[in-house]
Amino acid sequence: MIPLVAVEAFAGGGGLTVGLRNAGIRTVVAIEIEPHAATTFKTNHPNATVLCQDIREIHGEQLLELSPNKVDVLAACPPCQGFSSLTSKWKKSDPRNNLVSEVGRLAREITPTAIMMENVPGLADKGRHLLKDLMADLRQLGYITNCDILQVADYGVPQRRRRLVLLAGLGFRIEMPERTHSKTGDDGLPKWKTLRNAIAGMEEPITFQEARNKGGAKLFNWHVVRQLSPETRLRIKAARPGGSWSDFPEDLRAKCHRGGYKGFSNVYGRMSWDEPSVTITAGCTTFSKGRFGHPIEDRTISLREAATLQTFPIDFIFDTPYFERACEIVGNALPCVFAEALARCVRQSIAIQAS
Repeated sequence: MIPLVAVEAFAGGGGLTVGLRNAGIRTVVAIEIEPHAATTFKTNHPNATVLCQDIREIHGEQLLELSPNKVDVLAACPPCQGFSSLTSKWKKSDPRNNLVSEVGRLAREITPTAIMMENVPGLADKGRHLLKDLMADLRQLGYITNCDILQVADYGVPQRRRRLVLLAGLGFRIEMPERTHSKTGDDGLPKWKTLRNAIAGMEEPITFQEARNKGGAKLFNWHVVRQLSPETRLRIKAARPGGSWSDFPEDLRAKCHRGGYKGFSNVYGRMSWDEPSVTITAGCTTFSKGRFGHPIEDRTISLREAATLQTFPIDFIFDTPYFERACEIVGNALPCVFAEALARCVRQSIAIQAS
């Protein structure tokens, strides 16, 4: 197997790196500005150089000095909250939006053989001008681009999560990976993996407060949940799998959901055992931020259960003492199994060009 090396931009805690590694691509340099995510990356991938800096302050010459060979793959997961359909806070002036263009700048400065970028589908809508500009820049550099919106459940991830994927080869096209699963089991493929497939049988978690009193959540592999308020406990008891706050009696609903409110219905619900989970976000352990209730137990899913739904290995270490930071690392990650499927296509295309 030809050794390939990658540089990662917006690397997060290293979930994408797991996928690259499993596909035979070694990350040599990772760029991540958030300190807790950068520490988590380094803990799990000690042989990579981690630059905990603003990507706009990093230049190609520095990256090439840290890479033992020519960079084969530039992998990037730019911040996507500014384009996400899960938030109504998007603003055209959000400075995170412009970070997409950094992918083009780094490609120009390090000339990788291939580029692999993912984002939310909203980049093709709210951010279409940025995506269009990036693809034009890459084509001017000699890359052949391929962009599509994929469903990660089609690739063995037990979660519904649509992602925009951009693959680009320097003078060659990289095809999208073929599906390995389907919603209905058509084309002879197995059906989507479910919540039951992923987390059934896991022991009962403890609360974050209990874990902290006993030495910290890391000692319990982050199989921890939040302590529920009495009001939230009543709400979760009233919740049904696949439902929302609309299942509650009026007096149990949040004030903003009373009086005939017809807005967001994807919060205050339980997951369903025999369906993939909903999209895991940074709010994955908060009942009010999504359908993150356990299907039968009166609690939310734990941080470790959320990580399992993102297909992180069970021994992956979330190296932070803070619950919110751990949730962000998990929720912002590209599912490892999906990343591996993309990386295998990239690797195969590079191998064909080299033969």
